[in-house]
Amino acid sequence: MKDFKKKIGILAVVFSMFVLAACGSSESSDGGPELKNEGEFNFIVSGEFPPFSSVDKGGELTGFDVAVGKAIAKELGLKPVPEKFKFHGAVSAIKADRFDAAVASHTITEDRKKAVNFSEPYYYSGPVIFTRPDSDIKTKEDLKGKEVAVSKGSTYEKSAQDFTDQIKNYDSDATALRALSEGKHDAVITDAITGKQAIEKGFKIVEQEQLGTSEQAIAIKKEDKELLKAVNEALKKMKDNGELAKLSEEYVGADITKKPE
Repeated sequence: MKDFKKKIGILAVVFSMFVLAACGSSESSDGGPELKNEGEFNFIVSGEFPPFSSVDKGGELTGFDVAVGKAIAKELGLKPVPEKFKFHGAVSAIKADRFDAAVASHTITEDRKKAVNFSEPYYYSGPVIFTRPDSDIKTKEDLKGKEVAVSKGSTYEKSAQDFTDQIKNYDSDATALRALSEGKHDAVITDAITGKQAIEKGFKIVEQEQLGTSEQAIAIKKEDKELLKAVNEALKKMKDNGELAKLSEEYVGADITKKPE
């Protein structure tokens, strides 16, 4: 009797493990992409990078990145579930399989490609030097020995490291630009569109030299090959039918979805 009960107990444990494993997997029955939650596209944005992502007065996430993520979800027949997440931890969160994707204006870099896969670029950008109007900094050569503020974990931080060892990190580009406008630091390196929007809001800063161009893409866990394929197909359709350019015009005020010549 004891042996019989022991066998029954073992079978119960095995069955429970099977049920838990089945519940934990959201892979579609037709071999489609694996998702954190069935029927949903869970993606993260920084929420602190206008006009690409920010929180509106009603507490809702808005911006170009958010709109792109929602449009991709629609193309995939999924419910969009955007979530705010610190930019400097986004790649690690995707690698750890905490979310389906990061639609967070990530520049494609070799280091990041070691951790995650990237979709085809959905827009093109580039680092720009911003200073106060009375600054004597005009070019990258003028940054030597200067204090430069950047968003923590961004490619702008690496750009600054090429010119100075005096770097101050902020959680977002907007707060770095605000600090510059209020008299702190000598310069900020960030995206041109973000800087221009700050100027429109009354920040006392000016645009100086652009340091290059970059490709922004969606980060997806390396194992999620089917999701990467589906996202790329959705982006291609949105490029071909003009929806991606339309969203860019709506949120950014310009079409930044075409590769510069």
